[in-house]
Amino acid sequence: MNQIKILLMIGILSFFSCEEEVAVPVVADFSIKVVNDDFSVPVHITFNNKTEGADTYRWTFEEGIPSSSEKENPGTVVFNREGNFSILLEAENRDGSKDSKEIFIPIKAEVIIGFSSRIIESNFPPMEVEISNNSNGVNSFRWIFKGGLPSSSTLEHPEIVRFENPGTYEINLEVSNGMETYQTSQTLTVAPHLSISFDYELAFEDFDREVPAILSLQSSGTSVTDYSWTFTGASPAVAFDANPQIIISESGTQTLLLTASNGKESQTISKSIHLLPNTNLQSFTDLRLGINTAHHSNNIGALFSAKNRKVFVKNEVTETNGSAIDLVFFGLNDRFGFNKFISPQHAQSLTFEMVPNASHTKIINRLENCNCSASLTSEEFDNIQDDSVLKEILIEESSTGSQDFDLNVLPRIVLFETEDGRKGAVKIKSFVADGQASFVVADVKVMKEHRE
Repeated sequence: MNQIKILLMIGILSFFSCEEEVAVPVVADFSIKVVNDDFSVPVHITFNNKTEGADTYRWTFEEGIPSSSEKENPGTVVFNREGNFSILLEAENRDGSKDSKEIFIPIKAEVIIGFSSRIIESNFPPMEVEISNNSNGVNSFRWIFKGGLPSSSTLEHPEIVRFENPGTYEINLEVSNGMETYQTSQTLTVAPHLSISFDYELAFEDFDREVPAILSLQSSGTSVTDYSWTFTGASPAVAFDANPQIIISESGTQTLLLTASNGKESQTISKSIHLLPNTNLQSFTDLRLGINTAHHSNNIGALFSAKNRKVFVKNEVTETNGSAIDLVFFGLNDRFGFNKFISPQHAQSLTFEMVPNASHTKIINRLENCNCSASLTSEEFDNIQDDSVLKEILIEESSTGSQDFDLNVLPRIVLFETEDGRKGAVKIKSFVADGQASFVVADVKVMKEHRE
C-alpha cells in the first residue's frame, strides 16, 4: 500500500514538472503616432508597444534620435532627415522566445512655403506681376489670382499675372507634399487710373491781369509721374515740373496745356487765360483815409501802399512793409479844416510814429498854389487809362504846393512822385464826418513802375 502511494506521488510531481517547462511564445507588435500628423522634418513619433510575452525589448530607429532604446515604451523619437527609415522592435523572454517587427516610415523634407512678387515697370494699371516660388519640400502647387489674368495656375513657377483694374488683390498659394497641405498669401495694390487737373494763380501784383504777369500753376491728380507743359506767349514756353511758374508777356488769350503720363497712360488738358495790355497803371477806387484819431485808434488807416494795395492803420506798420508806404494822410479832426498828405519820411512831424525804412515822396497838395507847371483836372484824372498822362507831369516840391487844404475845394487833386520815380494822383471825392472815426474818400491812380 505504501509503495502504491509513493508511486502516485512521483507521478503527480512529474506531471507538474512537465507543465512548467512549456515556453511562452513572444508576439512583437507596436503602433506609432506622428505628432500633429506632421511628416515633414523634424518629425516627432510616439509609440504604443502592444507586444505579448516579452521580458526584454530592443528598439532600433534608423536615423532617429535616439537611435535605439531598451525601454518597453521609448517615448518620443525625432527624425531630422528626409527618407524612408526603418523602425525595428526585437522582443525576447526568459524562455528564449523571440519575435520582431519592422516597419518603414516615410519622412518628408521640411516644408517651406513662400513666394515673392515683383511688379514689372509700375503698379499703375494694367499692372503685371512676376512671381518667384520659394517653396521647398512639396510637389504640388495651386495658385489663385482672383481678379488677375490668368485667375489660377498649378505650375511651380506660374506665368506673369496681369491685373487690369485698380484695387487690392490677393495672391494665394496652396502647396502639398502628398501628406500635408500648407497655404500662404500676399496682397498687392493696383494704383488708380491716371487723372489730372490744374489751376493757376496770378501773382499778387498782377491782380489787374495786365502783362507781364507772373502765373503759378498747381497740378493735382492721381498716378502721375511725368508732367509736360506748353504755354503760348510765355517764358518759359515749356516746363516739366508739377507746379511751374511762368511769366506771360503777350496780351490776349493764351493757352496753358498740360500732358500728364505715368508710362502706361497719358492725359492732356488745357485752359485759357486772357491778359490785358500793360497800361503801367494801378487804379484804386473809394479808398478810405482816416483822420488822426481814426488812424491811431486802429479804426481807419491813414498810410497808403500801392504795392500792398492797402491802407494801413497804426498797428499794422512793420519793418517789412514800412518801405512800401507811399503816402501818409493827416486830418486834424472831423471838421476837416486842416488836411495834408505828407511823405512817409516825415510822418513823425505830424503826430505819427516814425515809419520804419521810410522812403521820400514828393507831394503837391495844392495845385492852385504851387506856382508850378504841374496840373491835372478831375476830368483828366477820370480819363487816365494808362501812364502816359502821369509820365508827362513834372512834380516839384515847394512850400506853397505842400501846404494843407480844407474841404472847400471838392473834388481835390493831389499829385505825388515816389522815391523810385512812380508818379500818381489822388482824387479826394468826399469828406465824411464821424467824430473820431472821420475819413476822406479818395481814388488813386499811380504808375506801376518808373518809365522814362
